[in-house]
Amino acid sequence: MHVPAARIVFSPEDRAEIASATTEILSTGAMTLGAHTKEFEAAFAAAHAAPFAVAVSSGTAALEIILRSLDVQGADVVLPTNTFAATAFAVLRAGATPVFADVNPDTFALSAATVEAAVTPNTKAVVIVHIGGLIPPDIGELAKFCADRGLALVEDAAHAHGCRHGDTLAGSFGVAGAFSFYPTKVITSNEGGMIVTADPAIHEAAVVYRDQGKAGFLGNTHIREGYAWRLSEMHAVTGKVHLRHLDEFLAVRARAAARYDAAVDALDGVSRLRLPAGHVSNFYKYIVLPRPGVDRARLKKELKERHGVSLSGEVYEAPLHQQPVFSSYAGRPLPIAEDLCARHVCLPIHSDMTDAEADHVVTSLAAALASLDLGR
Repeated sequence: MHVPAARIVFSPEDRAEIASATTEILSTGAMTLGAHTKEFEAAFAAAHAAPFAVAVSSGTAALEIILRSLDVQGADVVLPTNTFAATAFAVLRAGATPVFADVNPDTFALSAATVEAAVTPNTKAVVIVHIGGLIPPDIGELAKFCADRGLALVEDAAHAHGCRHGDTLAGSFGVAGAFSFYPTKVITSNEGGMIVTADPAIHEAAVVYRDQGKAGFLGNTHIREGYAWRLSEMHAVTGKVHLRHLDEFLAVRARAAARYDAAVDALDGVSRLRLPAGHVSNFYKYIVLPRPGVDRARLKKELKERHGVSLSGEVYEAPLHQQPVFSSYAGRPLPIAEDLCARHVCLPIHSDMTDAEADHVVTSLAAALASLDLGR
C-alpha cells in the first residue's frame, strides 16, 4: 500500500461546480473582489464565529496585514522559533523586529512563561502559532499576560481551520487571526488567505491594505501603503466550495487520529502530541516524538522505501533562530524548540483517509522503528 504525505480532496461534483463558476467568471470579466469573494468571506466568518473576515492572496499576506493594522513598525514582535519562515517574514515586512521565543513541549506553542522570557521594553505584539491544528489549552493564560501588558495577541492560524478550544474557535483568542489556503491545508483555495477579527478597525484597515491602500475599489485615492493582496474570484469560488466540507473533513481526520492514538500509545519509545479535553483539532499534522537517538532521516527513508509511507513535512525541521536568513535575530539558545524540531515526525493524515491506510501507517512505523533498533 502506498500512503502519500498529502492528498487534496475535491469530489467530481465540486470540480464541476468550480469549473462552471470559472466559466461564468471568465465570461463576465468580474475576476477579483466580486460576489464569490464576498460569499467566501461570509461563509468563513460564520464557520469560525467571527464578526469579520477579509480574503487575501495568502496566509503570509493575512499576517502582514494584521501586523500593519496594529502599526508594529519599529517595535519588537515575539513569535515561536518553530514556525514557518513566513511568520517571521511577515513581521519583518511589517517593519518590526522578530524576537524568537521557546515553546511548551506539550503543545509546540508559545506559553505565558516562554513569552515572558522573550519580551522586551519595545515589544508591541505576540504571534502565537497553532502548530498542527492544536490550540494550546493554556492560551487563556497567554491572552491575559498580553492584555495585562498592553501587547496585541495575534494568531497565526495557518494550520487551524475549524479548530476549537472550549467554545472559542481559532482566530478569536487574540485581536485577529491569519489563515492560509495553501494547497496542502485542510481547506484550500489553491492559494489564498483569510483574516478574521472582531475589531472593526482591523477589518477596515485590512480591506484597504489588500487593494493597494485605496479608499475604495473603484477609486484611485490611496490612504495607506497597501499592496496587491487581493484574492481572485477563481480562488474564492474554490475556497467557498471546499469550505462546505469542513465538518466532514474534521470528522474523517479525527477518526484517523484516534486510530493513530491507540497504536502510538502501544509503542515503546514513541510519544505523541496529546489533544486537551474540550478541544477540537483538524489534525493538520499528527505529531509524534520518537525517543532521543532515532535517526529521523533514516526513519523516513525506511518508511518510504520499505513500506510506501511518505511522512508529512515537519513543523518544523529547523528552528528559525538557527536558520541563516535570520542570523541577525538569532538571540539566545532555545533548547526545547531545538530538541522538538530535531526529533519529531508527522504521520500522513488526509481528509479522505481510510482505516486501512491509517492502520498501515502505524504498522509500518512500528516495523521501521524495530528495524532501526536492530541496526544500531
